[in-house]
Amino acid sequence: MAWPRKHPVLPARQWRGETRRGVLARLFRAWRPWLIAGLILLAASQWSRLSARLFPPPPPAVVEQVDKAFVRCGQGHGDACVVDGDTFHIGARRIRVQGIDAPELHPPRCAEEARLGEAAAAALLAQLNAGPFTMTSDSAHAFDEYGRELRRVTRTGPDGKPVSIGDALVAAGLAREFLHGQRGVWCS
Repeated sequence: MAWPRKHPVLPARQWRGETRRGVLARLFRAWRPWLIAGLILLAASQWSRLSARLFPPPPPAVVEQVDKAFVRCGQGHGDACVVDGDTFHIGARRIRVQGIDAPELHPPRCAEEARLGEAAAAALLAQLNAGPFTMTSDSAHAFDEYGRELRRVTRTGPDGKPVSIGDALVAAGLAREFLHGQRGVWCS
């Protein structure tokens, strides 16, 4: 016959006077720094995934070399022509020189604007026919409100640095700087 036990065998936690809840609290206090570090790493990895979808990197700028003979649109035959002082065509593409506003030719508001518009168109034609140039697109503003491609048009200067054709037209007084604001009036 087995000896009757007066006292049952108790778990060690009860000998120490702890309840189950106290043991869990002690384990949580011991593991809390590791849990916090794990949650921080999990949140960081989730943020990197989410931010890659919410804030994609901008596409790289597109650089294009052009070496064509330009004519005025409507005069002669060719796939490259100048419309006015800030717009030209290459094939079916309509391209606007980014950052400038030239006097309008279609239709001009006054005789002064028509005269300045013709001078600006002739100057742009001369600049484009002066030799090869580079068109660079800023991916954030690739098109204007009329569907024309916006391009920075530059040529390598004598010192080897890029020279903006738009800046040359502004310096000659045939165009103004334009940064998506209200266009000025060319009539006096």
